[in-house]
Amino acid sequence: MEPSFWHEKWNLQHIGFHQQDINPFLVQYWQELSLPADAQVFVPLCGKSLDMCFLAEQGHQVIGCELNELAVQQFFTDNQLELTQTAVGEHQHYQTEQISVYQGDIFTLPKTITQEVTAFYDRAALIAWPENMRVHYAKQLANLLPCGSIGLLVTLDYPQAALNGPPFAVSPTWVEQHLSDDFDIEVLASQDVLAENPRFTKKAVPWLNEAAYLLKRK
Repeated sequence: MEPSFWHEKWNLQHIGFHQQDINPFLVQYWQELSLPADAQVFVPLCGKSLDMCFLAEQGHQVIGCELNELAVQQFFTDNQLELTQTAVGEHQHYQTEQISVYQGDIFTLPKTITQEVTAFYDRAALIAWPENMRVHYAKQLANLLPCGSIGLLVTLDYPQAALNGPPFAVSPTWVEQHLSDDFDIEVLASQDVLAENPRFTKKAVPWLNEAAYLLKRK
């Protein structure tokens, strides 16, 4: 998707992709990563996700990257977090005690920002891209992550023809075909979540699966 697409979504507050609660798979499976409390965790395309607060509550140093300035500002305002703001190259750096968010294009994010990262969390980034752009994003994610980094990937899968994304359908086959060169992959869970997603039921989408994967950067 072009940047203008996401800027318009945030400006109009058409942000159905934003979850009002912490993702259940994150709560259930994050401990599977066996991370030290002070680990640095990278969250690509983070929006104003409450999942970052959950990660910070585990003791982690959270590093997010988000394209839209309003999303970043709303995250800090909604959670009543004091912040400092500085420029880092072409990105704006918003920082509080345990959470840093770099506002700007993930494709130009300097690798120096993530060089000490040992973990990552992708709930809404991979599924935000149509298939023709998804591989490019996946390669950039791998490029930003040091070898040995471990992460939790959450995806959605459904018959793509039944609904225009985003979120876009990402199948287990796609994950294996396109991520296995850079990551070791373990399937943690897959479950039907159609009943909890009225947008999909209203469009008569026949099924909707949410899956969690444990990924390790090779």
